[in-house]
Amino acid sequence: KNELNITIIQSDLVWENASENRKNFETKINAIESETDIIVLPEMFTTGFAMQPEHLAETMEGDTVHWMLTIAKATNSAICGSIIVIENEKYYNRFLFVTPLGGVQSYNKRHLFSLAGEHERYQNDDKQVVIEYKGWRIRPLICYDLRFPVWSRNNSNYDLLVYVANWPKPRITAWNTLLKARAIENMSYVVGVNRVGTDANGHQYTGNSIVLDGLGNEMTPLIENKETSITTTLSKTVLQEVRTKFN
Repeated sequence: KNELNITIIQSDLVWENASENRKNFETKINAIESETDIIVLPEMFTTGFAMQPEHLAETMEGDTVHWMLTIAKATNSAICGSIIVIENEKYYNRFLFVTPLGGVQSYNKRHLFSLAGEHERYQNDDKQVVIEYKGWRIRPLICYDLRFPVWSRNNSNYDLLVYVANWPKPRITAWNTLLKARAIENMSYVVGVNRVGTDANGHQYTGNSIVLDGLGNEMTPLIENKETSITTTLSKTVLQEVRTKFN
């Protein structure tokens, strides 16, 4: 497929309340007006950036995975974002990519955010993942991974980097700048989806979700401080032209 429609949903999150968050996202997803291939939700979209995994973690057979499968089938779109998962008695901040046909692929966050103690509560994983969907190669990454350029280096010939995040307001300049840097250095489309609102720890989030082309140009407006969803179209032809021109 040469063209890929992608929808980013920038939303506030209800603190540690998975059923409310699922309900809110379902309303937002049902309101998407254009046809889309992939819907992207933020990091830890069922809970907010929470450090109590023992109360919040779900299994891969849990309510949220089941919900994602149902939504993907109903909308005929893949849906992705990260949630807290328990597996083999370990907790993961896990990116899930769920397709309309019931496929579930996952990536565990590699760089845990030590300033918040994430490394003390969650297990990291050094497995790089590339998801193939509709002829596109997609590399999923989570929040703090953005600060590590070597980890996202385009050795696997991916077409699209997807970052989901709970990236707070005081460090938002880094988010804006590094997303562009990753697009430029990897000559790849980049999607960054961040939450908005204030969490129970008082951290503020301005969103700044965006889609960038392979030269780092903004394909969608940078949206600050409000809930929104935007759909945009990525083109394989345009990406190949950029890569061929700059080799």
